Amino acid sequence: MHNEPPAADEFATPAAHQADPGPAATPPEEPVPVTRAVDHGTAKLLPDVDRPRAWLLTVDGAPQSYVDLDEPTHLEFEYVRRLAHVLDEAAPAGEPLDVLHLGGGALTLPRYLAATRPHSRQDVVDADRGLLALVTEHLPLPADSGIRLHAQDARAALEAAPESGVDMIIADVFSGSRVPAQLTSVEYARAAARALRPHGCYAANLADSAPFDFLRRQLANFAGVFAHLALIAEPSVLRGRRFGNAVLLASQAELPLADLARRAAADAFPARVEHGAPLRRLIADARPVPDTEALPSPVPPEGTFSVG
Repeated sequence: MHNEPPAADEFATPAAHQADPGPAATPPEEPVPVTRAVDHGTAKLLPDVDRPRAWLLTVDGAPQSYVDLDEPTHLEFEYVRRLAHVLDEAAPAGEPLDVLHLGGGALTLPRYLAATRPHSRQDVVDADRGLLALVTEHLPLPADSGIRLHAQDARAALEAAPESGVDMIIADVFSGSRVPAQLTSVEYARAAARALRPHGCYAANLADSAPFDFLRRQLANFAGVFAHLALIAEPSVLRGRRFGNAVLLASQAELPLADLARRAAADAFPARVEHGAPLRRLIADARPVPDTEALPSPVPPEGTFSVG
């Protein structure tokens, strides 16, 4: 059963059309990079020379998304594959899902879900209207994708979403290379719990390094609201050897830990799924963070997330 999407300023996408080139049509030109000032920086779409219709999106030099228009199930970024594993295990194969995406980028995961679970209903929220316009102009969505775009603040959209309205929330919101403070508090975690159905799952892309002050506080926020938590990350990140991505999972229902661990271990860059006692040890004495004390995620070391 589908509920109404979150109240939002819905972003109108241009109608898809395909003109008849006629017999005298010339071969398509080679793709060229696109640079545009958007609401929150300078965005670039960079073509992949090895894949004819694949593009890398960067904002102010930081990679945001990778999309292959001909093969939407090709996921270039490791953390995106881990989020896709969560989507794959959320329901039996092919069964549609209702998903709220906080953060749009080039719409990599919404395209993936539309391909793997047709008839899913997806609402994508991104505060950068200019970025949404760039993506829909140059990387158009397939017809009848079930994806609706909303130019809106992620926290506002989450708080306006219907109660128990979605099966999953995917959060991948970065202002530059940092998660905004309004998405790092315990009140935000409570808003996510309210919007999810009883079996639903929250999944967020975070980034940190030892001593994991930010990640520990995020885990504390969600541990106080959800019954089950897990963390998916590469061993080198979990051991504190480098700054990197970690996918946080939270649910009131048991998580498919064994299946997620199997998928994560089989990736080109294997990851571990941590839960239970190891997460409690990581949280240690960290406490939930209220809105009044919330801070953005840490600044990555220079060169960590950048394109030369």
